[in-house]
Parts: sequence; structure tokens; C-alpha cells
Amino acid sequence: MKKELLRMENIVKTFPGVRALNNAAITVHEGEVMGLMGENGAGKSTLMNVLGGVFTADSGDIYIEGKMVSIHSVHDSQNMGVAFIHQELALEPYLTIAENIFLGREMRNSFGMVNKDKMAEAARPLLERVGLEVDPNENVGKLSIGQQQMVEIAKSFSLNAKILILDEPTSSLSEKEVDILFKTVGDLKKQGMGIVFITHKMAEVFQLCDAVTIMRDGEFMGELQSKKCTEAQLISLMVGRDLGNYYVRTFNELGQVVLEARNICAGKRAINCSFSVRKGEILGFYGLVGAGRSELMKAVMGLDPLDSGEIYLKGELVKRPDPMFMQKRGVALVPESRKTEGLLLKNTIAFNISLPVLDRFMRGMRVDADKEAGIVEQGIDALKIKAPSPNINCSTLSGGNQQKVLLAKWLATDPEVLILDEPTRGIDVGAKAEIYTIINNLAKEGLAIILISSEMPEVMNMSDRVVIMHEGRITGELAHQDGISQEMILTYAMGVNKNE
Repeated sequence: MKKELLRMENIVKTFPGVRALNNAAITVHEGEVMGLMGENGAGKSTLMNVLGGVFTADSGDIYIEGKMVSIHSVHDSQNMGVAFIHQELALEPYLTIAENIFLGREMRNSFGMVNKDKMAEAARPLLERVGLEVDPNENVGKLSIGQQQMVEIAKSFSLNAKILILDEPTSSLSEKEVDILFKTVGDLKKQGMGIVFITHKMAEVFQLCDAVTIMRDGEFMGELQSKKCTEAQLISLMVGRDLGNYYVRTFNELGQVVLEARNICAGKRAINCSFSVRKGEILGFYGLVGAGRSELMKAVMGLDPLDSGEIYLKGELVKRPDPMFMQKRGVALVPESRKTEGLLLKNTIAFNISLPVLDRFMRGMRVDADKEAGIVEQGIDALKIKAPSPNINCSTLSGGNQQKVLLAKWLATDPEVLILDEPTRGIDVGAKAEIYTIINNLAKEGLAIILISSEMPEVMNMSDRVVIMHEGRITGELAHQDGISQEMILTYAMGVNKNE
């Protein structure tokens, strides 16, 4: 049996009016990657913030290497060998890599001045351990997100960390950066470090984690060995109910072609692309990072310049697509980032849902509040948005409910074509299942849906057809009725057998 590095038992933490943790627990051994899963609001980050010294537990016991400890600050946690790499990286972009690694613990010369050369020299072997070949005197702001993450891990070595917490570490990484991160985590595991890996992604649990701890409503629900459990078991523990068929899809008879794109060219991200989508159809778009899926759809919507090509709506040529015209003709694009492109988080649910259709409620210079309330209420009811009032700010909602507000916002425009760009990114499994049900119901009602997703099981199980892109080109198209495999999709996504 490997040495126990961490044990947290019966952890309770309350905030005003909320019991965030109730008898929460987790155990991590030397050389083990422990996944930590649960729906949004399950208490994963709160539990780790207790371990990281951000919050102090109201009650419960924490043991590090078998010794009971009290953690009241981040400094306490670090001194006990715990390093917490948050989803939002805590690096100073205008400082060098070495300065970030030793921030607050600067090395000084005999005159008390900061010794940058000495810090850079000390940083080099730490960076080598994570495979980062960069100059320690380079400013952190010039690095990619993946490289910045490696700097954070290198910083944990300088703190002599034995326990490393990674909170949703792959959420902003490219495929290549994810591979590098996984290799680094594997190396740390071999070196005997205990790693807590917080994730929403099932594939990451089965690929990387030795075991997984599941939380629900602030409580410990169980620990499963990743090689001996199924996706259904994990989901059941997380949501407290059987989701049945996770991907809800009813394949219906399709109607007429609603949107057709012919030979679309838009810079290097869309080269001679042609596709069509029918009434009642879900057309999946898959590709690796940088394949050009989002850029193609932005060009079709008129959000990005269209160099050449033709777009048809119900057989009629669209001469110059622009967002307002396309919206009025029944095409809606639900963008990839709900936080930066989709929602005004500091505004209310009602404000966000009614924003694209405000002209319907205007009486001169005034808004017809009753009409607006009717549309908002209809959206909230149809998508089962969980909120105490339509007048609360979207920033207070969970990721899943924010995504539903974003969907309601564009469904309020009564579209015939709905383009969904990564509609389940960053939401938990329960919310994903609800979104899948909504998408399926919309297709049954006759909407033509384009589903852009980086999750292969999602496009495979939800789509009538899957279009695959590589470096701006459509390299393949697969139909559900003919059978679709991951191997087939990846072959096209990696540029093999390109149709040029």
C-alpha cells in the first residue's frame, strides 16, 4: 500500500445561508492521480480551497502524511507541501518567469537587492522538470496558457510541494498542450507526488486518473477506481439519479435544405468549404483546435469577411451576408464563449433574453414591459432555467443555467437555423444531459441545427451527419446511418485522406 499523503474527513464549511460542504472527504496517496468530479456547485473547488488555505473549515479533520494539521492561510498550506493551481492562473504577466516562481520569496545579494541572475539560475532546473524550454528571464505574459500552467507547476517544485491540486487545468488548452500537461502529470506521479485533478471531462478521468472522488451537494458520495468503473456509475453518483441515455437523440425524417454554403473562402481558416443542413437535422462539425469550424460559421453569418463563395437560404442566394440580415432571415449563432461573447453577465436574465428582440417590445421610446416579460418567461419555462427570479444577474447562475439563458436569448428570435458553437463547454454532466434534450427537442420541432463540438462522443451521438475539418478545409463527411467511429473521425481531423 502506498503512503497516504492526504486525508480530509467530515469537512464542513458554511457561508451565510449556504452549507457549501457537509461531511466532505478525500484521500490521496503517494504517486496517485485522484480525480475530483461533481456537478457545478457540488463543492469541489470549496473543498480544495479549504486544503489550499483560502477558506478555513468550520469543522472536520485534515491529515498530511498521517499528521493532523490546521490550515488557516495559503501560507500554512504551502508550508505543509500543498500547491494549488487555480483555473484562473495567478501569475503576474509583466514579471519574468523566474520572478513569478520566486514571488514573495525573492533571492537577494549581500546588499539586500533582488538577485535576478540567481533566481533565473535556480528556475532553470525547475522548468526542465516540466519540459519547458524557455528563458527564465522571459516575461510570463509572452507565454501561451499551457506554458504558463507549466510555470505554475514549476513554482510548486520551488515550494517543495508533495500534493498538487489542478483545477480544470485543460479548459483553455490546445490539444498539444493537453498532451504535454498529461505527460507532465504522469512524470510527477512517477516522482511520488499526489495529485488532485478537478475535471468535468469523463475522458480525462479514464485516461489520466487512478481513482476518482465524487461529490454531490457538498458531500462525499464515493471513491471509485477509474479502471473498474463506468461512465454511467460516475454520472449516477454525481447527479443522484439515472440519466438514462446520456445523449438524447431521436432521428426523424428530414425536411428541405434550409441553409447551403458553397465554396466558402475566408482567409486561411475557411478554404473552399461547402455544406448544407436540412429542416430537423443536426449537422455536427468536428475538428482539432485551429481547424476553422468557428471561423467558417462566422463567415457564413457575416461576422467575419467572406472572400468568396455563395450562401443560400431556402434556395435563395444571399448576396452579402451580415449578422443583422442573417438574424432577420432566421439564422442564429450561439457563440462559443458565453462569458465574453454571449451574455452580459452583470445584467439580468430578462435583459439578456430580450436583448436581440427589443424592437418587438418598443412603443416609441418605451419598452412594453408586459410583452418583454412574456417572452422572457416563455424562455425560462421552455429551457427549465433554475433561478429565483428573471431579474437576477446572470453572473450568479451556474454554468449550465448561463448556457440555457444564452440558448433562450437566441431562440427568442424564432430561428430556422441554429448554429451552436461548443454548447456544453464548461458545464457539468447533469446540465449537459439537459442541453442534449433541448437540442433534440428543437430538431424534432423542425429547426436545422449546426453543432460545433470538440467532444467526439457528443458529435457522434447527437448528429445526423458529421462534417470534419482540418486546417480550414472540409476533409470528410460521415452519416449516422452508415455508422461513425472515432477512428474514422480522427483520420479526417488529422488531415489524412483530405478531399482537396
